[in-house]
Amino acid sequence: MPQVTVVGHDGGGFGAAAGAALARATLVAGGERHLSGLDVSAECLVMGPVAPVVARVAAHDGDAVVLASGDPGFFGIVAALRRAGIEPVVIPAVSSVAAAFARAGLPWDDALVVSAHGRDRVDAPARRHDPFLWTLEVPMATSSVHANGSSGPHGGGLRRAVNVCRAYPKVAVLTAPGSGPAELGAALAGWERTLVVAERLGTPQERLVTVEAAQAHTAGWADPNVVLVLDPTRPDVRPGPGWIAGAGPGPAGWALPEAAYAHRDSMITKAEVRAYVLARLGPRIGDLVWDVGAGSGSVAVECARFGAAVLAVERDPAALPLITANTAGLGVRLVAGDAPGCLAGLPEPDAVFVGGGGPPVLAACAARRPSRLVTAVAGVERVGPALAVLSAAGYRAEGVQLQAARLSVLPDGAHRLAATNPVFVVSGELP
Repeated sequence: MPQVTVVGHDGGGFGAAAGAALARATLVAGGERHLSGLDVSAECLVMGPVAPVVARVAAHDGDAVVLASGDPGFFGIVAALRRAGIEPVVIPAVSSVAAAFARAGLPWDDALVVSAHGRDRVDAPARRHDPFLWTLEVPMATSSVHANGSSGPHGGGLRRAVNVCRAYPKVAVLTAPGSGPAELGAALAGWERTLVVAERLGTPQERLVTVEAAQAHTAGWADPNVVLVLDPTRPDVRPGPGWIAGAGPGPAGWALPEAAYAHRDSMITKAEVRAYVLARLGPRIGDLVWDVGAGSGSVAVECARFGAAVLAVERDPAALPLITANTAGLGVRLVAGDAPGCLAGLPEPDAVFVGGGGPPVLAACAARRPSRLVTAVAGVERVGPALAVLSAAGYRAEGVQLQAARLSVLPDGAHRLAATNPVFVVSGELP
């Protein structure tokens, strides 16, 4: 049976197994820089759009070799070949991410790795291009990325990658043309981040540059590159030996008790209400959540613990130190200002919780088109206007009244029910 061998290349020479595969192949596919200087008698196919190359390899009646950068099983062409029914032999090299961290002298078992090539939302239909363009060096449509972190129709992968960089202290970004260090630097305005840009790894033109996000936005960069995004305020992601790579296992619990937060006069979203709010918001890695009228910041804290990037918006100066204390170490960005006016320059949200401000703030948030929008009100008269705002903005709106009765110990050791104040939660989801 014909055999397809995928050979990773990191700038060094080919080993014996790769050399043998190239010697017997009758078709060799790869990027121009991989094929240049290659002394083979086989037909050479320069990588362009991915699908035709995969189809050509699948239809080839003979042994074939696909040359790719780094580890082709890591955001690489191995996945595309297997989707086409091909079970390749893989000879990997050092991945660009591993090489970048090695050049920087940093461990990376505690880092998240994201691709700027992928989808706008994880549940959206797949785009025409697969998310392994770094490995294949395939041209991709240029995206328009604005300073507030939003992106044009082809920049969805960058938007989610940026949200991970906003949330986590150590992230490696596999870049793409139009979604590179300059665009990352622009989108990270307002977050203190250091970028380590590794250009043309494994070539004589290799360069490693460390810059602040604002400097990256104004500089020119050579392709291909991989970018390490680091939060200097959280240098020790993992203080001791770990047992799981990446972001870690997630929060040990959620809907934390009010005693876990600094707050004033019980002005805090109660745990039972917060649990339902979190269920409606659905915070996850790659999302940006706004907590508008954050109060103590309890909703912001819970969303950040689920892996989302979070903006906490609050106008009350007395509440700002409480939010700062409660969100310490979680990467939450605090915006002090009056909504809806202060919302104009903020990056586009995936989910929003409105804790105060009424219909005008809710309408302003709905105008930004987050997928999920939630508000909590104490008065029944406020439910109708909130539902009307969401419905008018095209959301599937619903409401629920929540009231919990907690067990309270009596002097003789028996228990009674201590009722909390009822709260109405109004939520909306885009169809």
